[in-house]
Amino acid sequence: MALGRARGEWGHRQGSVPLGQPCHRLLLPQVHREQRHPGTLKGHFPWAQVPDSPVSSGGVSCSPGTRRGGSCPFAMARAKSRPRPLSSPRSLANNNLQTLPRDLFKPLDILSDLDLRGNTLACDCKIKWLVEWLESTNTTVPAIFCSSPGQFEGQRIRDLALGDFQCITTDFVVHQVLPFQSVSAEPFTYASDLYVALAQPGASSCAVLKWDYVERKLRDFDRIPAHSAVHCKPIVAQNQLYVVVAQLFGGSYIYRWDTAVDKFIKIQDIDSQKTRKPNDIEAFQIEGDWYFVIADSSKAGSTSLYRLNQNGFYSHQALHAWHRDTDVEYVENDGKPRLIISSSSQAPVIYQWNRAQKQFTAQGEVGEMLDVQMVKHFKVKRDQFLCLSRYIGDSKVVRWEGQRFVELQTLPSRGSMVMQPFSVEQRQYLALGSDFSFTHVYLWEEEKQKFVKFQELSVQAPRAFRYVPAADVQLLLAPSFKANTLVYRHVVVDLSL
Repeated sequence: MALGRARGEWGHRQGSVPLGQPCHRLLLPQVHREQRHPGTLKGHFPWAQVPDSPVSSGGVSCSPGTRRGGSCPFAMARAKSRPRPLSSPRSLANNNLQTLPRDLFKPLDILSDLDLRGNTLACDCKIKWLVEWLESTNTTVPAIFCSSPGQFEGQRIRDLALGDFQCITTDFVVHQVLPFQSVSAEPFTYASDLYVALAQPGASSCAVLKWDYVERKLRDFDRIPAHSAVHCKPIVAQNQLYVVVAQLFGGSYIYRWDTAVDKFIKIQDIDSQKTRKPNDIEAFQIEGDWYFVIADSSKAGSTSLYRLNQNGFYSHQALHAWHRDTDVEYVENDGKPRLIISSSSQAPVIYQWNRAQKQFTAQGEVGEMLDVQMVKHFKVKRDQFLCLSRYIGDSKVVRWEGQRFVELQTLPSRGSMVMQPFSVEQRQYLALGSDFSFTHVYLWEEEKQKFVKFQELSVQAPRAFRYVPAADVQLLLAPSFKANTLVYRHVVVDLSL
């Protein structure tokens, strides 16, 4: 009788038929069950304190005689086969959680309350999605606070702005491997196509590669014979394509692309008495005239300036004789053209263009640094900087202070032959190569006014780094003296995804 009264009371509460009559389309009581199907909190956190949620059996036809343990087997079978909405409170409190998987609550159709208190959540990019979710959800979530990092510690997560998260970073990934060694790389555009000229002393040639915009790769285009090439400098001037080929032995030459036969034709020899052991070539325009300068590293030669006229490039000025020059850089500073020549025997020398004489005149030196292997410049806003790489000793970054360059930063660089600054969109990078360790890529921090370590690249004995913008692909070429030449791609990464 007690059982009957209980059943009668239950039937009355549910608004169902009286006890003893068959139940047709009877709504059974909700049964609390542990949810283990995918997409629930238990699936993500089997150890979390998640209360059981009610599961409605739905409408079925059964009689009291078919019930087992107060439930209808047909109703239970049907309940197991349909999705179960989550409508009761959920608790992940006091679980020492530092982060949560992205979009953890997305599969939960109905979530009325959520308790995340008592956890040590790190408010970094991995939690940015939670801030977005809190802004858009109707779920009641008691206040939760950041445990780290320092600038957010103790702050309520709901009060964080999406702009507080600095989640966009970049990376350099290998895009293409060129199966040959090289010591220089020079990108150029000719007839609306993108090319790269690479000096390959091991293959006795200057390789000219063409960018394939469909395959998004560099492909072989042509080769210029060069038995001991150290630099292949393309110059596009007066609608003509020239390539200056600098060789250690056998003299240096100038080639021109002949459109009638679609090949490079040698048009000129470079004075072998002045240029005995070339090391670097720079090309530039001053007052509409084209020039190139070759840094010579022999004891008997001299760094020489050549000027283009109607018949070709001819010697214009001898610079810095007998100093074993290693590199030359053209800089326009305060509207004045300058050459900076590095040397293994003395500090880098500054030459300034004299407009009246149409020649460069010596102006001074850059500090007291010997054995500078390479000198390159970059500009941030209105400030001019030089990067000076050294094989023995530390490399340096110096800044122009109106009348002279002042040391700004020192970078360890044992075995460095190349130190190349380059910019990609709004980011200023610096690639510092080494013959004994990884190449270090640095990123310029404007507030600190210095470079900070950003990434390591595995390049054996690098001799140059050249940034090449190829339509929507940003490339960094890394010629290697001992291994394959690598082509890196600059990618943007969102750490919150």
